[in-house]
Amino acid sequence: MSIRNLFFLAALIFCTACSSDLFLDHTGNMPEDSHIKQVKIGQTKEQVYEILGSPSLVAGLSNNQWIYMETSIRRVAFMRPTELERNILALSFKDNKLTQITKRTLADGNNISIDNDETKPADRELGFFRKYFGGVGQYQMFGNGKNIKDM
Repeated sequence: MSIRNLFFLAALIFCTACSSDLFLDHTGNMPEDSHIKQVKIGQTKEQVYEILGSPSLVAGLSNNQWIYMETSIRRVAFMRPTELERNILALSFKDNKLTQITKRTLADGNNISIDNDETKPADRELGFFRKYFGGVGQYQMFGNGKNIKDM
C-alpha cells in the first residue's frame, strides 16, 4: 500500500469517526396527554397546578400566562443542531380561573429575524441644563470621596 492510499484511508476513518457522534437532547417538562385532557376551562390555578405540575415558564407581570414546553434536538458532531420536535402548551388565566388553552408544535413556529434597531427609553432623555450642568458639584478630585487630609 502506498503512502497516498494510507493517508486517504486515515482521513476517511477520521471523518467517519467524527461524524458518528450523535446526540439527542430532550428538554422541557410537557405533561402527558392524559393529564392535559383533565384540564378544563374555568378551573383555578391551584387545580391546574395539581394536575399538570409546575410550568416551564410563567409569563406576564400578573403571572397569568403559564407555558409548558418540550423540545428534542439532534446534534451530530460539528454540524448545526436540528430541532426534531417542539411542543408548547400555553394556559391563560383571568381572576384565578383558566380562560384559554393553546397547543403549538414545531410546524406552527415561524422564523423570527432579529432587528438591531435601538429604542431609547423616554425617561432617559435629559434636558439642556441637566445634560450640561447636571454634574456640577459631583466631581471628586481624588475619587471615592477621600480628602487630602485622609490620605
